[in-house]
Amino acid sequence: MWTEEANKLIKTFEFSDFTEAFAFMTRVAFLAEKHGHHPDWSNSYNKVTISLTSHDQGHVITQKDWDLSSAIDQLL
Repeated sequence: MWTEEANKLIKTFEFSDFTEAFAFMTRVAFLAEKHGHHPDWSNSYNKVTISLTSHDQGHVITQKDWDLSSAIDQLL
């Protein structure tokens, strides 16, 4: 579940190992490019934390963030 925190949508995804986490990040990267909306994220071994906010709208959550979060969830 995505949570709203400090004008961001945030979610941590957990995988069985680093390779799966990195593969997921690669799929998200292509998806983000397609949407023209790019996440802030971090990776630590098998965990990927994604943060979405609309930088061009003053760092607030917009429909672009909700759309990308939904699309990311569909990758799983």
